[in-house]
Amino acid sequence: MMIDIRHFGAVGDGITLDTIAIQKAIDSATEQGGGTVLIPPGRWLTGALCLGNHTQLFLDAGAMLLGSRNKEDYPVMTARWEGRTQQCHSPLIGGNGLSDVGIRGPGAIDGQGEPWWLWFKEGQLDFPRPRLVSLTDCRNVVLEDFTAINSPSWTINPVRCRGVSIRGISILNPPDSPNTDGINPDSCSVVRISDCFVSVGDDCITIKAGTELESDHLKAPCEDITIANCVLEKGHGGVVIGSEMSGGIRNIAITNCIFKGTDRGIRIKSRRGRGGMVEDIIASNLVMVDVLSPLTVNLYYGCGAWGDEVVSDKGYRPVGAGTPRIRNLSFSGIRARGARVAAAFIYGLPEMPVVNVSLRDYSVSMAEGCDENIPAEMADGLPDMCRHGIWVRNVEGLSLSNIHIEGFAGEAIDIDASVSLAGS
Repeated sequence: MMIDIRHFGAVGDGITLDTIAIQKAIDSATEQGGGTVLIPPGRWLTGALCLGNHTQLFLDAGAMLLGSRNKEDYPVMTARWEGRTQQCHSPLIGGNGLSDVGIRGPGAIDGQGEPWWLWFKEGQLDFPRPRLVSLTDCRNVVLEDFTAINSPSWTINPVRCRGVSIRGISILNPPDSPNTDGINPDSCSVVRISDCFVSVGDDCITIKAGTELESDHLKAPCEDITIANCVLEKGHGGVVIGSEMSGGIRNIAITNCIFKGTDRGIRIKSRRGRGGMVEDIIASNLVMVDVLSPLTVNLYYGCGAWGDEVVSDKGYRPVGAGTPRIRNLSFSGIRARGARVAAAFIYGLPEMPVVNVSLRDYSVSMAEGCDENIPAEMADGLPDMCRHGIWVRNVEGLSLSNIHIEGFAGEAIDIDASVSLAGS
């Protein structure tokens, strides 16, 4: 069943606010047991919308769904943001506890995020900004083929969803737009991300699982995730795991992707106090161009105020529930050209080393004439690097096979007594 939003009074001139008409169309489909809500060609200005059970939006060719620039059009609601449940502005398109929902079609969604970015930078917001699309506690979610631009903050953010398919989406946010991550599954399971183009102002794809500040009954792992055939550019990281990992992250496969100009390619980050386990991560057949570092694993991640002694202390600390754990990481078939800082950077904790790390068929050529002396990761007290080789500390079971690094300065493989090799 196809329901046209024009039948409920939507105007589509880019000036008239069509929120009520579009929501009536969605509610009508839901009341009839589900269906497809047609967004026809036009410029449809709207505030926050809520999907219904068994209901999908279809963005027709030439359709542009425009997010309102008024704060009042995004009511404050309770939602998870940056790893804990709190009061936030509603997403442009949201939904809670639904089954068989989605957004499809060749049209576009423009979040018109510019005022939100400015309000954020100037400290004029009382609550976190809207996400473009955020669905919570849903099953069987399909997001396909549309273009998303100018998100006020994170662009696609399923939370505690099961069975999510994200395919053929283009996400375009300016490189200087703050916290405009591309695709962020948070405590989700069975997620398939494929054939997407993502160019954003923060991380392109980030896998999250809440923080230590989240209520225990809301913590859940992010697991069984595949990422394939994507092009990821600009942004702070291509595919990122963490730093929100308190619920655990496991069974992640990343393959056949291209990274262009991201600060880091594959990035795993956490810190003392987060707790949780990251395990069984496989990345293969990846091409990277002009990244700072193709691979970083950092358990000293600094976020928020710098100078936290517990986080930054390079000595042993007592092991407890807040100690993050990382094990079973495999990286193969990696080709990187124009890396500027380090061929790889892996830094575990002395009290909890990263366990079982394999780099195989790993080839990096460093940028010529690079003189950037900067840390490879965000953390207090890290050494500045420029065209460094593979730098590893606090790892048990490191395996290196068919490693090729060109144009490096210093040592190609920089390890010390805190690192044990596999089989030794």
